Amino acid sequence: MARPTDDTSPERPGGRTWNRSLRLSRGNVLVGVLTLLLGLALVAQVRTTQEADLSQLREADLIALLDDVTTRADSLEDEIVQLEQDRDQLANGSGDDAAREAAQARLQSYQVLAGTVPVQGPGVTILVEDPDRTVTATMMVDLVQELRDAGAEAIQVGEVRVVASSWVGITPDGQLTVEGVPLTSPYLVTAIGDSHTLAGAMNIPGGFNDSVRRVGGDVTVLDSATLTIDALHEPDEPRYAQPIPSEEP
Repeated sequence: MARPTDDTSPERPGGRTWNRSLRLSRGNVLVGVLTLLLGLALVAQVRTTQEADLSQLREADLIALLDDVTTRADSLEDEIVQLEQDRDQLANGSGDDAAREAAQARLQSYQVLAGTVPVQGPGVTILVEDPDRTVTATMMVDLVQELRDAGAEAIQVGEVRVVASSWVGITPDGQLTVEGVPLTSPYLVTAIGDSHTLAGAMNIPGGFNDSVRRVGGDVTVLDSATLTIDALHEPDEPRYAQPIPSEEP
């Protein structure tokens, strides 16, 4: 399980709570948020992966694919159970203690997703050899998506923290960029999550690894018990809404 590190202050150079006067119960609001998240998890669980032609895969490949899907389903089941427990705790909890603890846990989760805090945990390191600059921006987007689908909680490409708004480009001479930052082969990609699941996702037939090797590149995947992602994403300045400053205890 990824966790924010204690140091939340560093920023990448050049990078881009409720007011107590509001009488709306924070517990009620959080119950609604958790219910929404539960619904999204259920939708994700029943979503099927479209395969081009499973009949062409070898038995070993089909078994590996089935194992990967099963692992993802188990992970979603665990998340559903946790969300249901949080919802019930908030619905039945007394006072603001339960709401406060749940809010803090959700805040940490959202900070990881937003890329605003460093993260430590198990995961994989991926080295992409691209000597002839034949790896395309679309391939790199596919890599990020495959890692996300496999449960990656945080991803860093080169020196850039990948978040929902991140983009991959390419210069006229074929050099890949992430959010405008050039990448130099071998491209270093770090992903935090279940290392076995992430590594298995990289070996699915027809996936990123196969695509890179078809164009003359190579991919090396190394799993690790502990990795650190310390690149941070600087959120855009709000254009309309402004956060309410937290009150001092």
